[in-house]
Amino acid sequence: MEKAYQYSFETIWQVKAPLQKVWKAIYEQEKWPDWWRGVISVETLQEGDETDLGKKVRYTWRSILPYTLTFDMESCNIQEPFILEGIAYGELEGEGKWRFLEENGVTTLQYNWDVNTTKKWMNNLRPVLKPLFKWNHDVVMKRGARGLAKKLNAELVRY
Repeated sequence: MEKAYQYSFETIWQVKAPLQKVWKAIYEQEKWPDWWRGVISVETLQEGDETDLGKKVRYTWRSILPYTLTFDMESCNIQEPFILEGIAYGELEGEGKWRFLEENGVTTLQYNWDVNTTKKWMNNLRPVLKPLFKWNHDVVMKRGARGLAKKLNAELVRY
């Protein structure tokens, strides 16, 4: 039986860039603050195996809402250059899944983010906050798409 999540987001980006370059930019998470507006820091907490499976990373984000969000991710599935999956712990708990596909010179990234909040105040105010959190997530992801395209000097087709 699948776990029910409070929040489920799907984001699709398409960028005119080679799959390997797009994969590398997303895979090198510690460099996200250089090009992804809203990513304050990415810190490796624990190295993974030779393929980075089991690697633990701490993310700190801040976007439009006046709140800084910190959570950890542990990589649980890496199939270069097509799949990156992780399990989130901390202020958010759940699953993040990146999928990559290149067709006719355009790389499509699909990101599914299925999470629960762990702060009591967030859970208590969920009916009011849910639309704001969705809007905020969309802003964060649009900034990521734009930053990725700029980093790769590529045209952003969809975000």
